Amino acid sequence: MQETTFSFPRTVPDRADLLIRIAGEGGQGILTAGEILSRAVARSGLHVLADSTFASDIRGGDALFQLRISPRPIPSQGDRVDILVALSENGYRSHAAGLVSGCVVIHDDQMTLGEPDGVIGYPVPMGRICRAIGSPVSKNMVALGVLAKLLCIPADPLRQVIGQSLAAKGAAVVQANRQAFDEGLAYGRDHLVKRDPHLLPVGEGENNQLLLNGNEAIGLGAMMAGCRVYPYCPITPATTIGDWLSDHLPDAGGQVIIAEDVIESAALAIGASYAGAKVMTSTSGPGLDVMQELIGFAGMAELPLVIVDVQRGGPSLGLATKHEQSDLFSAALGGHGDSPRIIVAAADVNDCVGLTIEAFNLAERYQMPVIVLSDASLSRRRQTIPRPDLAHVRRTNRTPHEASGSPYLRYRLTADGISPMSVPGQPGGEYIATGVEHTESGSSTELPQDHAAMTEKRFRKLAAVEESFASIEREGAARAEVGFISWGTTQGAVREAMQRFRQIGLTAAALYPKLLWPLPVKALETFAASVNKVIVVEANQQGQLAALIRAQTKIRPGLIHLCTGVPISPWEIFGREDF
Repeated sequence: MQETTFSFPRTVPDRADLLIRIAGEGGQGILTAGEILSRAVARSGLHVLADSTFASDIRGGDALFQLRISPRPIPSQGDRVDILVALSENGYRSHAAGLVSGCVVIHDDQMTLGEPDGVIGYPVPMGRICRAIGSPVSKNMVALGVLAKLLCIPADPLRQVIGQSLAAKGAAVVQANRQAFDEGLAYGRDHLVKRDPHLLPVGEGENNQLLLNGNEAIGLGAMMAGCRVYPYCPITPATTIGDWLSDHLPDAGGQVIIAEDVIESAALAIGASYAGAKVMTSTSGPGLDVMQELIGFAGMAELPLVIVDVQRGGPSLGLATKHEQSDLFSAALGGHGDSPRIIVAAADVNDCVGLTIEAFNLAERYQMPVIVLSDASLSRRRQTIPRPDLAHVRRTNRTPHEASGSPYLRYRLTADGISPMSVPGQPGGEYIATGVEHTESGSSTELPQDHAAMTEKRFRKLAAVEESFASIEREGAARAEVGFISWGTTQGAVREAMQRFRQIGLTAAALYPKLLWPLPVKALETFAASVNKVIVVEANQQGQLAALIRAQTKIRPGLIHLCTGVPISPWEIFGREDF
């Protein structure tokens, strides 16, 4: 492929959306205010994408809630703030560098901020208002009231959501927060003169949307796929999958089990799968490391198993609450020996539903572990998605054993590598599943020809995965100057950068694989042949997908890779001048 450099004037096109950040410190109700605002806005029929981040401290440290609102579907978290609600001076300083002329800052009047030229400040006596109503911790609700007044956000839906969100804390807490909101609304009406152009975008009214975060969507997808057993050991940022399923899976006749450790959670899932249940467990990077031996066991015993890995930043304990896409090597190559597995990666909240269902279908069809890669940002991201149509959910079940009078060969050598699977107690279906090499009947063996035949059988199942799983989407020109490949949540930033490239005349294309292992070689090489330059975009230091592509294809891609603990933004792709 020809090495070419393209240079275009990079300016951000006009936008029809609105991006709001609420920043401060842990304990100031940043996330509570953001969640309330998101839910109220989504009910108006607008599209919402909300991201949050916070320190791993119990209290204190930087906290941020970012809400992007649009009348159209939103591909990414965006890259330009319109309104900053600063509940602490540090919350302001952390985001001041991103403020440009026309941006709005709403802040306590006791803060000394030194706003940049062109930034419109609205100082509000938040502390004094809270003290006057006897609720000193309600600055977040005062700020929400001011925001509602300035943006013309209807107040009644906000009051309703405040009541619903805080109902568990008692009527007195609900009343205090509603009062703080009303005082902020009144202050905005009586004392602030609007000097900015920002208003809530116009929505389409009530529609058939759900507002979920990524972890809730994974839980929903699992239930829709038929999951009935979910053992897990709590670990940030995967824990809330179990929290959500604990509230809902028992109603469907399922069971959530809190395991003593990660090893036990995987072992319990394997046992339930052996017994015939559809099962899932979850973890994050440190737990995935510990699970590797049992992932190999499930591959050797050919047992369906779905594992969700919600990636976090860094090795070891790393950044427990921050974003990164750095577990791909571990997921694909981490097991010892030749250990078969399938890996899919979710790009957004809607993917978390659909790909979780597909993960169960793949696990059941191919009788092996399937790892779903999510990440810390996606786990917390709230996004409006179409309401799933349960009538059209496709569910795949494992190939059953049917008694024929002949001896049951659990690991019978077949053309596609898939063997019928019995369940305990099925007449004529007795077999033993272990982690040692075995013959067709399941008896242990160390004979070279047996090991070679069984290893080839287990990997023969992978040969059909790329063809059977519609895992890749392409957009852009059929022949393009530059082609981007990305995975996971970074795909949203590439999608938005692609919109901007089209507006400035750059002929670009993008490939969005959801299947990462086995690597979809045919689709990748076909795409690469249609562009002059391939660039892989991913949030890790080593360029992990790019390295796998170099190892298994003829493609020698360029790389945009950032490892900062926050998602890659559209501007970090669109604004580059080196391609």
